[in-house]
Amino acid sequence: MCLEKDMDIIENALMEGRKVLSEYESKQVLRAYGIPVTKEKEVHDMKNFRDALAGIGFPLVIKVNSPDVSHKTEHGFVHVDIRNQKEAMVIFKKIMKETEVVNISVLVQEMIFGNRELMIGLKHDSQFGPCVVFGLGGIFTEILQDVSVRVAPIKKSEALKMMKEFKAHRILDAFRGMPRADLDQLAHMIMAVGRVGLEEPRIKEIDINPVILSAGKPIAVDALIALC
Repeated sequence: MCLEKDMDIIENALMEGRKVLSEYESKQVLRAYGIPVTKEKEVHDMKNFRDALAGIGFPLVIKVNSPDVSHKTEHGFVHVDIRNQKEAMVIFKKIMKETEVVNISVLVQEMIFGNRELMIGLKHDSQFGPCVVFGLGGIFTEILQDVSVRVAPIKKSEALKMMKEFKAHRILDAFRGMPRADLDQLAHMIMAVGRVGLEEPRIKEIDINPVILSAGKPIAVDALIALC
């Protein structure tokens, strides 16, 4: 994938006066850096929606996709485990009719199954510069704040150390029939987020949450990028 093309997403957003990318835009930027994200399609009308259903396949997730909506789950804008076209159509029509958001599209996304949720983030510190955060993800991230932090750039050895430093690090191990997390892939994702922070000064923050472990493989299921 062309990195320059995906960085145009940032330029376009800034030209529109936006300081936040939509989930779909955020994932395009992450994908350009080799970070695994969900298979998904952005749609604006019924025809494209039908095509997306056929392309993604069931079960799937339907979300409101807008730079003006950050906490989608809290607002009831995320519908998971959709099993058939009839159910999907009802949800799509309801979203387009009832959602009072101007810059709206709908994201049709593959359903990722996994019980373990992580997060990877980036914040710019006034003293140290871009810092990468890794730790426990999901809806309790802000409450538990179980994370490890490093200043970018991050070597693989440091990324692996980060995985041992947060309190719930044992969820990365094999247990209860679930395989051990792919630590190499997680390290790659952590290092890649650090690269984004160093190479793209227009990005202020990155929040990838959750990163779900599906059969041990980490996949970015939701993401948000804030711009300077």
